[in-house]
Amino acid sequence: MESVNFSPASLSSTGSRYLNALVDSAVTLETKDTSLASFIPAVNDLTSDLFHTKSKNEEIKLELAKVEKSLTATLVLEKCLREDLKKAELHLCTERARVDSRLQNMDFLKAKSEEFRSGIRTAEKQLSARGMDASLSHQSLVALSEKLEELKRQTIPLKKKLESYLDLMPNPSLAQVKIEEAKRELDTIEAELTKKVNMMEL
Repeated sequence: MESVNFSPASLSSTGSRYLNALVDSAVTLETKDTSLASFIPAVNDLTSDLFHTKSKNEEIKLELAKVEKSLTATLVLEKCLREDLKKAELHLCTERARVDSRLQNMDFLKAKSEEFRSGIRTAEKQLSARGMDASLSHQSLVALSEKLEELKRQTIPLKKKLESYLDLMPNPSLAQVKIEEAKRELDTIEAELTKKVNMMEL
């Protein structure tokens, strides 16, 4: 402005505003002066920076969208895991209560079983003191009952065998011998059974 003998003081208020705006733009763009040759490259650089910034913003938006999607999936998974954990804790609590109940029942049954055993031992001692035959103790009676059942099973084929002889056409001598043998065998077993039953009823 000095080269053309132009002074800022001679400008109107509007001209002063334009001049101030031009100076501010030069300062902002960091140009060496306010000439058009300085402004154009500066504006081009600014435009390039703006485009680069927009491009980076788009990349950041895409990354942010991916992070948000991943975060949403993580939150959903966390919610599912919390629900599964809650169900597992409830199931565990139920199972623990069931196990505790079974243990209590088992303890009760063990106590009752021991009570019965003690009662049986006491009764056996009392009966023994009164002269009871040892063969009539609880264990002996159980063993005797099992033997009685076995003897009953043994009589079944003998009875069938006897019935088969009775159904035969008689050969008087041979049939009579076989029948007598079967009867004696059956009588022996029945006598043994009767003896055992009588002992159990005492």
